[in-house]
Amino acid sequence: MNIEQAAKQLEALGNTTRLQVYRTLVRAGEAGLPVGQIQERLGIPGSTLSHHLQRLLLTGLVTQERQATTLICRANYPAMNGLIGFLADECCADAGCGVQAENAA
Repeated sequence: MNIEQAAKQLEALGNTTRLQVYRTLVRAGEAGLPVGQIQERLGIPGSTLSHHLQRLLLTGLVTQERQATTLICRANYPAMNGLIGFLADECCADAGCGVQAENAA
């Protein structure tokens, strides 16, 4: 992952509503959730949810799939793991504390 992509993803997650939406989808697992269920769980207007989902889609953190008339949203776990890895990859690299070597094992 490059630093620009990581910055865009972190910026998207920096909004409290988007972070709530994303965490809801992460908790839902691979099956994801229909947009209506996300809206019900979070109690936010449909237009607001649509706006925030669009930002998460553009950064690659969320995927959508249409099943008949239902729009299913899912957390993109490989993208999430890539962001987490990007943040942790150089942990203590300059400190010489051995944490980086332990994480690599």
